[in-house]
Amino acid sequence: MKLAALAALVALAGGAAPPSASEQRLLVVCAPGSPGTTAEAQPTMDAFAAALTAKAGLPAGSLGAVYEQAEDAGVARLRRPEAGAALVSLPFFLKHERELALRARLAAVPKGRAPLERWALVARKGRVANAAALDGFTVASSAGFAPAFVRGPALGAWGALPPTARIVQSVAVLSALRKAAAGERWAVLLDASQEAALPSLPFASELEVVTRSAPLPGGLVAAVDARLPPKTWRALEAGLQALPSDAAGAAALDTVQTARFAPLDEAALARARSAYAEASR
Repeated sequence: MKLAALAALVALAGGAAPPSASEQRLLVVCAPGSPGTTAEAQPTMDAFAAALTAKAGLPAGSLGAVYEQAEDAGVARLRRPEAGAALVSLPFFLKHERELALRARLAAVPKGRAPLERWALVARKGRVANAAALDGFTVASSAGFAPAFVRGPALGAWGALPPTARIVQSVAVLSALRKAAAGERWAVLLDASQEAALPSLPFASELEVVTRSAPLPGGLVAAVDARLPPKTWRALEAGLQALPSDAAGAAALDTVQTARFAPLDEAALARARSAYAEASR
């Protein structure tokens, strides 16, 4: 962003100067395992922040947005005092909710998907009959950075995974699925969008969905501690939910592959929390 040019435009319009960087609050977006880098995503983040700021009726430039691909980078960014809000995946939220004082406020509904989604465990056909059969297996998933999510909310209702089952984070889902299809001791936990693409694989006939989780929230919008005043939060929540109401807002949602922001399903989140806590013991 060319700050000098922006300041000149504000002056010509007779408006006040935009808030300084120290006054700006950030929406931090983090879903470990998702593609893209912080630098690649920044133009999209800038456009989304500008649309949300306008829809929420906040001062221009008072809200920024930044994407962090890696878990550690997301945690570090959310610890900074300017981070006031977060848009994060459910595994990230459950793992860091207490540490970062995250308070879930809204659900992010992905484009073309339901407000709640099921995670699917995929393995070679006939290879995995129950949870005990995963003895000695590697379970790969974009959510593998949060093993208690895999063992709890995703697979806990199916049965307890053997201690010998190794859970790993993997963004190379295709490679993991190839290993499973070839008969290696691999299984892959997929989110709803990944499962939807499964039939298109040339080796899909060698694989099967062994089990699915209960319906779970997808992305969550959360407050970070109490860094934003209640009035600002009310404006942000209203702005997020109003984004689909016009073309500019809908375009902003498209940039983050989201259909809408909806009221939180508190019961579904409570069940996920309980299963995560049980698996963490």
